[in-house]
Amino acid sequence: MEITWKEVSYINQKNLQEALTLYHDSFPIEVREPESVFLQSLRNAETRLPNQYHFLVGYKDNELISMVTAHYLADVNTGFIVYLVTNPKSRSKGLGAQSLQVIEHILQEDSTAAGYESLDAIVLETETPEMVHSEKEKDDCLKRTNFFMRNGFYKVKDFLYLQPPIHDDGVDVPLHLFIKTIGKQELPLSEVRRIVKAMYVEKYYHANGIEKEVLNRSYNKMNVEKSSLFY
Repeated sequence: MEITWKEVSYINQKNLQEALTLYHDSFPIEVREPESVFLQSLRNAETRLPNQYHFLVGYKDNELISMVTAHYLADVNTGFIVYLVTNPKSRSKGLGAQSLQVIEHILQEDSTAAGYESLDAIVLETETPEMVHSEKEKDDCLKRTNFFMRNGFYKVKDFLYLQPPIHDDGVDVPLHLFIKTIGKQELPLSEVRRIVKAMYVEKYYHANGIEKEVLNRSYNKMNVEKSSLFY
C-alpha cells in the first residue's frame, strides 16, 4: 500500500483537525484526551530536546487512513507510542504494521540525534480484558494484543501498571504495558520502572499537565520503590 506520510508540527497544523476527527471517531469519550494535550505535546517538541514528540498522518489517494503519535524519551532512549489509529475502511491491509515501521524509523533517528547508537526500546499501553463490556470489545482487545505481539512486542509480566488520571475523576486506569526491545532480550523490571518514570514525567506531567502530587500518588501505587518522580 503506497502511503504519503506527513508530520504535524506546532507551526504547521494543516492536517491536525482532520486527524483529530479520526481520533474522536475511533475512541469513546471516556478514554479521549483533550485536544490541548496534543497541542502542548507539539509545543514541547520544539522546546524539550533531546526529548521529542511526533504526530504523523498517513494519506492514500488524498484520504486520511492513519494517525500515529509518539514521544521519544531521551533519558531512557525509548519511544512511547501513545496512539495508533487507522481508518476502518483500510484495516487488514498491512496498514497498522506499516504505521509501526514508519514511527520506529523516526524514533531511531531521535535516538541517534540524542547521541545513542540505536534505540533501546518502544513502549505502549493497551487496555486489559477486564475493561471490555461486550463480545465485540473483547474480540477487538484480543486482536490488538495479537497484532502487537506479531510486530515484536511482548507484554510485561509481574508489573502492575497504572495510567494516571487523564480526566478530572481522579481515577487511575490499570493497563497492560507492551514493550519491543531493539536487538536485545526482554528488559529487567528495574529498566521497565525507569521507562515508566520517564513516561509519567514527559507525557503525563509535561504534556497532560497532571499535578505532581497526583502523579506521585499513582506512581507509588505501582509495585515500585516508594519514591518521588521529581527528585
